[in-house]
Amino acid sequence: MLRSMYSGISGMKNFQTKLDVIGNNVANVNTFGFKKGRTTFKDLVSQQVAGASAPTANQGGVNAKQVGLGSQLASIDTIQTSGSIQPTGRPLDLAISGDGYFIVNDGTGNKYTRAGNFYLDQTGRIVTGDGFRLQGTGTMTIPPNAKSYSIGETGVINYVDSLGNLQTAGTIQLAKFANNEGLEKSGGNLFSVTANSGAATTVNPGVGGAGKLVSSALEMSNVDLSEEFTEMIVAQRGFQANTRMITTSDQILEELVNLKR
Repeated sequence: MLRSMYSGISGMKNFQTKLDVIGNNVANVNTFGFKKGRTTFKDLVSQQVAGASAPTANQGGVNAKQVGLGSQLASIDTIQTSGSIQPTGRPLDLAISGDGYFIVNDGTGNKYTRAGNFYLDQTGRIVTGDGFRLQGTGTMTIPPNAKSYSIGETGVINYVDSLGNLQTAGTIQLAKFANNEGLEKSGGNLFSVTANSGAATTVNPGVGGAGKLVSSALEMSNVDLSEEFTEMIVAQRGFQANTRMITTSDQILEELVNLKR
């Protein structure tokens, strides 16, 4: 069989994966704290037709002759750049201006997120929409009878109790990692630690290189629709080109079969 047919098949598979990643990016264009994916490729092994030779006293050197055997998936990256910050006017909506992740506990361990849309449960504990508790120092609880509350840029949670006294409920802490792109998406806007992300370092907002909190605002997705649609066109045309390569290889094989009639 022709090598070009198998090269075309490998190209089709790669562009299918690229379209899958683009589709997920577009689907999450309005997901708070979402980090887009990016697909990269690399070439497969090349078949050696003839090796290289060094120059001699009477003749120059000759380069190697190789035929490539297609492409393969190199990586699917998570691009951890910050999204734009959108004001909401809701005091429990928090955005991180800079590096770091909110720490939440799902009952089995800590997870990490950039989505800062938090809520209060019946006891006044600050939780995510799935009920995962936001982590920090102190009680992290705003009493149900509190008259008002606020969260500062350094993560300090203040509230006014029923007697009108200012109280502190604790301080929200952030997690930093040696390699943010090494984190693994766990679904539900959450990230998990991997062997290549490094362990989480817990710091207060604005300390140790961590970003500060922006209250009454949310970080939007970092997906750029214009970029995604451009990449979609590139993937579509690349897929079409590889299908044409398979069709052309098939036509050549057909001619070979019909040589003897």
